[in-house]
Amino acid sequence: MDILEAKKIVVEAGKQLVSTGLIARTWGNVSCRIDDKQFVITPSGKAYEGLTPDDIVLVNMDDLSYEGDIKPSSEKGIHAQCYLHRPEIGFVIHTHQANASVVSTLGCDLNGIEGYSKDIIGDHIAVSAYGLPGTGKLRQGVIDTLERSDSKAIFLKSHGAVCMGTDYDDAFKVANEVEAVCAKYVFDKYNETTGKVAQSFSDVFNYVADLKKRADMMPAAKLTAYDSVRIDDAIILSDKEGNSVATVGLCPCCDELIAGDKYPSEADLHKAIYNKREDIGAIIHSQEPAIMATSKIGKTVKPFLDDFAQIVGITVKCADFDPNDTMKSSKKAAKKMSGKFRNAMFLRDNGAVCCGPNTEEAQATEMVMEKNCKTMLAGEVFGGSKNIGALDSVIMNVVYRLKYSKQK
Repeated sequence: MDILEAKKIVVEAGKQLVSTGLIARTWGNVSCRIDDKQFVITPSGKAYEGLTPDDIVLVNMDDLSYEGDIKPSSEKGIHAQCYLHRPEIGFVIHTHQANASVVSTLGCDLNGIEGYSKDIIGDHIAVSAYGLPGTGKLRQGVIDTLERSDSKAIFLKSHGAVCMGTDYDDAFKVANEVEAVCAKYVFDKYNETTGKVAQSFSDVFNYVADLKKRADMMPAAKLTAYDSVRIDDAIILSDKEGNSVATVGLCPCCDELIAGDKYPSEADLHKAIYNKREDIGAIIHSQEPAIMATSKIGKTVKPFLDDFAQIVGITVKCADFDPNDTMKSSKKAAKKMSGKFRNAMFLRDNGAVCCGPNTEEAQATEMVMEKNCKTMLAGEVFGGSKNIGALDSVIMNVVYRLKYSKQK
């Protein structure tokens, strides 16, 4: 294939994958075969929405060498092995898609795929051994899996999926069908476990939350979910429609109302977090289904997925916020956000606050939080998924903060 044509296809593929939710921000990577010796691939650390053909990197399969100042994806070795082991494959998509991520943590092959899905993917999806992102161990796991499987999809344990096709359209069909197959897999297990039919993942989430939450705990007071941004010595709170509700001063010991009709009690929680963490510039109070269900369990959550360890933190703790004693409960809650190894905190029965240096990064935290919670909750239907080890989580978090996030 002509190199420029292949680069254009990769750019368009990346944008379409973002629009469908199979890839978000810089997570995942896309490549296209040129011939038996070369392929082109998305760059490291650049958002897909702004890519041009000049950003796409030509890589040699045999030694992964490339020319120019733009670095190719750190997972270029995985793509190279797909092309080397599968001469019929012309396009590869590595995704962090949600349902595949859920099933990947179970650590076992998904067998018995039938009908239309079998025609698209094959009769199974094999899982590769765990390895840290961008490492030789991860690449070797993919090689071993390619050698024992002829499927067009592979699970990367606790990471995501690799979807292969003869061309872009074929690879895209595989990625979409993997999501459908993984959802069916979870729903079938839910039916087997409960005798009920799941209408959506929310049924699974609520079942697990009811099963795991402490029966002796009284429900927490219901909070209004406000988002906020830091502006100099004040914060602006807004509702979920984006309307400004109040502007309040950041002084921790006063309830200064700069603009708005009233001072929301939840403002003290936001203020306490900003005052505890100078690196935080935006907060999203998320009540997405999986996050909300997890908050009802009221426990600390560890990383089940690589991108959670990288972006959200090595643990996410759960706090109680009492709107009748805002100063004390806010300070106590904010202590659970100490250090730079976590960017979120559950509020018992009320979802979670997802933080970042700006709104875009807070949204990224929310997205990964929801996916990790979904993974943990769905995994409980199968008897529980295994979280990533503490050392690996710290390594990924540090590498992401010091290196990868700065490339974006």
